[in-house]
Amino acid sequence: MTELALFPIPNCVLFPGMVFPLHVFEPRYRTMIQHCLDTGMEVAVCHVEKVLHEGEHHQDLEDALQSNQDTYKPKSVFTAGRCELFQTLDDGRLLVNIHTTQRYQLTDIVQTLPFNIAQCAPLEDLLLTDTEQTLLLEYQDKIMHRLLALSAHEPEVHDALKSDHWQNMSATEFCWQVFCLIGLEPDVQQDILEDRQPVSRLKKLLDILNQN
Repeated sequence: MTELALFPIPNCVLFPGMVFPLHVFEPRYRTMIQHCLDTGMEVAVCHVEKVLHEGEHHQDLEDALQSNQDTYKPKSVFTAGRCELFQTLDDGRLLVNIHTTQRYQLTDIVQTLPFNIAQCAPLEDLLLTDTEQTLLLEYQDKIMHRLLALSAHEPEVHDALKSDHWQNMSATEFCWQVFCLIGLEPDVQQDILEDRQPVSRLKKLLDILNQN
């Protein structure tokens, strides 16, 4: 099990391999990020199931730190990674990058004040059969061709897809990295994040791309 600091953000779903820039302005989350910077604890950015109640405005630091931390109920599957400080602004706001590496399943909330810390288990993909491995490569090839066609009028994306980095990417890496490139509806992204079958993830993406 691993303990992670939870940062719930509605409609935000991260995938392994993403670098996510984050502007941290709420006092309790500034405290959380500073704790992670000081201790090395990783941050999990989570999509949320629902807003339980709206936060109060005009709270001072003490009130905010003691307020109910359950404004958002986090989804139980999310991606986490180390926090890198980019800049501390004059008023205490933090600009950071979250370098996501691993997908996790939430098992228990072990702290709620002044911020949520959760006990989590790594969520790994299921092992592929030989047939599934072949199918994964086929889907990768079809998705690359579809993306190249769709990006024909976007030179920056098109050229990136034609680079050695993307052309020589392994299917295992591709089945996450491609979702870092494409914006989808948050609930669709969450469904893909929770899917432990790489073939199924790429099939869902190919179906979406073929609708465009």
